[in-house]
Amino acid sequence: MAKDHLRAWDCDYERRGRLWGGAGDLPELPQDSRILELGCGDGKTLGLAADRGLPVIGLDISKQALALARGAAPAAPLILADARALPFRDGCIDYILAYHVFGHLLEGERRAAAREAARVLRPGGRLFFRDFGRGDMRYGRGEEVEQGTFRRGAGTITHYFSPEEAAALFCWMRVAHVEAVRWTMRIRGSEVVREGVWGELAKSE
Repeated sequence: MAKDHLRAWDCDYERRGRLWGGAGDLPELPQDSRILELGCGDGKTLGLAADRGLPVIGLDISKQALALARGAAPAAPLILADARALPFRDGCIDYILAYHVFGHLLEGERRAAAREAARVLRPGGRLFFRDFGRGDMRYGRGEEVEQGTFRRGAGTITHYFSPEEAAALFCWMRVAHVEAVRWTMRIRGSEVVREGVWGELAKSE
């Protein structure tokens, strides 16, 4: 099922090892809940969840990523699977963390993954969404393969969202909030603007 832009993650993790740094953050979640992280990558968020005693299941399409995630969160259940075909029964997940995963999918794949996320969430369950926004300094870099979606050197793709587009992706869920968030950082001595689209969505009861 995996396409070239999805298989590219295995190559990237194998070549570069742990890709993501920084402490990150998490929403306040009950410790007795069932939490799924879509696209857990090398375990940055899983490690933070483990430090807080949260029972997060990590899921990723890349074997190399999961091998790295095991080192970050040794006790976390890890699943090799595709977000477009989740190996869970309907309504069994309380919360989904979707940090920089939907943006690495093409349009049809994003819609399929969003439907699957809604399917496995329990009524009232929530999805926490984060991806890059169109005001990000990397927008426009690389080969544009779809509107707002760019392929860069490693073969992976990144889609840059507007808040309205992110909300529309989950049109059958209630939007608690979706917003563009900007911050600055220094890269090679220059200050650059980063932008993310962050949201919280709830499945109807």
